[in-house]
Amino acid sequence: MSSMSSAHRSRKKKKGPSHLLANSDSSAILIDAKTNTLLPAFPLASFLWPARKSFSQWSLLPLILMIVGLFRWTVGLWGYSGFQSPPMHGDFEAQRHWMEIALHLPISQWYFYDLQYWGLDYPPLTAYHSWLLGKIGSVFNPTWFTLDSSRGIEDQNLKVFMRGTVIISEYLIYVPAAIIFNRRLNRLRGVSTWEGNIALVAILMQPATILIDHGHFQYNSVMLGLVIASMSSMLADRLLWGCVFFVGALCFKQMALYYAPAVFAYLVGMCLLPRVDFLRFLSISVVTLAGFVTAFAPLLLGSLYESFRGLPTSQFKAPPTLAALPIQLDPDSYHYRILLQLSQSIHRIFPFSRGIFEDKVANVWCAFHTIHKLNVYPTGMLQRLSLCATLISILPGCMTISVFPRRELLPWAMASSAWGFFLCSFQVHEKSALLPLLPMTMLLGGEAGLGLETRAWIGWANTLGVWTLFPLLKRDGLSLPYFVLTILWSYLLGLPPTSFTPYTPGSAGLSAPTKLLHLSFYVAMGTWHCLEGSVATPAGKPDLWVVINVLIGFVGFGICWLWCTWQLILRSGILEDYFGVRIRLEEAAKEDGKLVSKKKIQ
Repeated sequence: MSSMSSAHRSRKKKKGPSHLLANSDSSAILIDAKTNTLLPAFPLASFLWPARKSFSQWSLLPLILMIVGLFRWTVGLWGYSGFQSPPMHGDFEAQRHWMEIALHLPISQWYFYDLQYWGLDYPPLTAYHSWLLGKIGSVFNPTWFTLDSSRGIEDQNLKVFMRGTVIISEYLIYVPAAIIFNRRLNRLRGVSTWEGNIALVAILMQPATILIDHGHFQYNSVMLGLVIASMSSMLADRLLWGCVFFVGALCFKQMALYYAPAVFAYLVGMCLLPRVDFLRFLSISVVTLAGFVTAFAPLLLGSLYESFRGLPTSQFKAPPTLAALPIQLDPDSYHYRILLQLSQSIHRIFPFSRGIFEDKVANVWCAFHTIHKLNVYPTGMLQRLSLCATLISILPGCMTISVFPRRELLPWAMASSAWGFFLCSFQVHEKSALLPLLPMTMLLGGEAGLGLETRAWIGWANTLGVWTLFPLLKRDGLSLPYFVLTILWSYLLGLPPTSFTPYTPGSAGLSAPTKLLHLSFYVAMGTWHCLEGSVATPAGKPDLWVVINVLIGFVGFGICWLWCTWQLILRSGILEDYFGVRIRLEEAAKEDGKLVSKKKIQ
């Protein structure tokens, strides 16, 4: 019996600072040189300090979700886009109106109905999502979605319902995807569970996403959640599931195209390296095509059903792409109805006729427009110019990830691609800054993600991103939530404007140029807020402060693109391989030179 008991005796857990040092990797923990005691490196680590050893993770996760959910609901108590702003109101009314359309009209009319008043201009999954929410909302109050007569309704109960749908949608898609991705990245990069929880809180407390979805009002978190699910699947080497989720993101919001070049390049690299895998390529192609067919099938089948019922298509105006076909099609034929729906939905999803940018956005074209007006040039020429600039900006990241298709590099490649799209592509909204910020913020859960350098860069990019959104948020009456969430997030990560400790001359972890660069932007953003809030714009220049915001944001976002692209290239190892080969060739040349000189002497 004694031998059996000794054989099954449980191992003793190590105690003391040495155990913590072995698992902390020093990213979120500092060591006091005098007392040799462990200290949290920043306030968020302090809040979760008791959970680093014995606290159950299954108890901690619900607490995290409740706390971050409380902040979301609190932001929802404030104003929203278009409140008391007739006749078009804003994004809140647009989302409600799409529920109204999807609920009362045949599916074949969704992309044609009253396009002058918030016509549907998102892919089919958004329309299906609106239909489902409209069905649920009609159970509570059908008058919220009465066709036409409910336009501009501002009932407080409707606001509560709509705010609730954003939170539920986010907690069903975005939050689970973020948790799973963070856990997988933690395991892949050897990050402890405690540090993973710190990163998760920082990710879920990202101010820009909360303010846009739960303040301004949109459902970006659904699309972003599907993108995270795609990244998570690829992180687990489940490429087909990654394709399914990414197609879902594309079919919910077309802005997911910002990531598409990097995802495509990664998948191509996985199919070609280390050897050509034709079966994998074929599987990815079939699953991707099947995903798009499944997403558009209800729309097309609904059109065929209308044809079966004998309803005419004469009431629908053919979009330019269909009208430009050199052949005549029978308007009552089945194939014409399918082409009509496809071409109209694509025409609405990609509105090239609107112009190269909308409102004031911190990208190349809006910044250049302040110096030289671009609206004097033909739209076609601007489209081609934008296409060329976008291809050039995404090329370095896509080439790198295709040659080195390693899963831990995918977030860096997606961030580089998204920044390139945001800066150079056609028809960019200021809210599109959420897309490049997402993969950057998810990197907090990676190796040294909570270390000072990565945390400082990601924190600076997020602060800059939400700062460029301030003019939009101010119009929605969200100034106070903006300041509270932004300052709180910076405080939790131990960054400016609440803590300048990482940027003091004697602090290690950041180079002097990085400190100078970040501090100059922090000072510029703070100065801008002081001037914008206290100094009136000169006569004839009502948008002066917004234009300055755009110019500063454009320069900062360009630096973000450079940093993400450089980090991707650096972490890929291509520079080490290149310079290693150069060194070997130079050494070989020197040896050859010595041999030649010896022969001459002899």
